Amino acid sequence: MGGFEAVFLDPVGQMVQQRWADAAMTVAFEDLPPVSAFPVVPGRRWGPGFWWSATTGRHVAAGSNAMRVQLMVLDRDADVTGLAGRPVRLLWRSARGQVRSWVPQLFARRADGTALLADCPSHAGAGGERAMKAAEAVAQACAEIGWTYQRRAPLDDVLAANLKWLAGYRHPRNAGRPHLTGAVLEAFTRPRPLLEGASTAGDPIEVLPCVFHALWRGRLTADLDTPLHERILVGPQDRGSPGKKGGAW
Repeated sequence: MGGFEAVFLDPVGQMVQQRWADAAMTVAFEDLPPVSAFPVVPGRRWGPGFWWSATTGRHVAAGSNAMRVQLMVLDRDADVTGLAGRPVRLLWRSARGQVRSWVPQLFARRADGTALLADCPSHAGAGGERAMKAAEAVAQACAEIGWTYQRRAPLDDVLAANLKWLAGYRHPRNAGRPHLTGAVLEAFTRPRPLLEGASTAGDPIEVLPCVFHALWRGRLTADLDTPLHERILVGPQDRGSPGKKGGAW
C-alpha cells in the first residue's frame, strides 16, 4: 500500500488529482466543497444537511446525524480553525495492485496547520470490512504527512444532548448586550447553581442565553456528563485548559 493520490474540486469546481503529499501541503481543504455528494439512504430518519460553524461562520455539509454530532464537538474545540465535509478523496493501490479509494467524512484544520481526517460511524462496526480496510489506509496516508485520522465513536447520550442544547446558543449574538458577558463571568467566579448565578447577573430571561453561550465557548464550565438543569454547578474556565471548547483529538 502506498503512493497515495488526492482528488478534490478546485475553487472553480474543476476536478483535480494530485499527489497526496503535495496536496496536503498546498490545498486549503477546509475551504472546498464536498468532492462527492453525501448519499441519501431511503428510510433513514436523518439525511444530508448543513451545520453552521461558530468557528468559521460558514455552513459545513453533513451527511448523517452521527457526523453532525462530531461537527458539533469539533466546532467547540479551541484547536480547530477550519471545518469541511468530504472535501477530498484518497486513492491508492492495494498489495495486489488494485485501485482503492475512500472519502473521509470530515476534515478539521488545526491551529498549527496540521489536520484531522475523520469518519463518523453510527456504531463501531458501521461500514463493514471495506470501511475498516479504508481506515487503515487513510490512517497511513495521514501518518506519512503528520496528520491524524480517526473513526470517531458516538457520544454518550447525555453528553450529546447537553452539547446539542449548548450548540443552540453558539452564535455570537447570544453573548447579549455589551458588558453582559463580564457580569456573567463575575457571577460564576466560584462554582454555583446555574439559575442562582444567572439571577445575580440580571434577569434570567436575558442572562441565561449568555450563560449557555459562555458554556459553549468554554469560558464557563459544568459537568456535561450529567443532564443540564437549573441547579447544576457552573464555574469559571479551567485555567489549565486552552479555552473554548471540548472534544479530544
